Amino acid sequence: MNEIYCIYRNDIGIAFQWKTDLAKNNSKKLQIVFRDMGFYLLPEEVSDFYNCVCSAREFERCAGCSHNKEYRSILLRTPANQVDLAVNTYELQQIEDLIEGTLFQLRLDSYLNQLCGN
Repeated sequence: MNEIYCIYRNDIGIAFQWKTDLAKNNSKKLQIVFRDMGFYLLPEEVSDFYNCVCSAREFERCAGCSHNKEYRSILLRTPANQVDLAVNTYELQQIEDLIEGTLFQLRLDSYLNQLCGN
């Protein structure tokens, strides 16, 4: 864990930047990892991913089903056009939290850097 700068983490995953990228002043992209997947994204793509999560919420299936937290009945689009994910309600909530927390931290870091003149 010493080679990463953690941006945000929760029960399902983590968002981070590689310290080697930061040292090379290549701090544009960040890694979002959950389940068994990692996405190497620009901040704009993280925002796009958040929009995909919001769209997936509109189409949640089995809302009244007693097993809705177990069944991966929600199709979540990703910023990678070739990749969609099947997730369940709990995973969608956790992914939403992971992305929201990441975006919040990125915006806070940007604001503080502007404020401090860095």
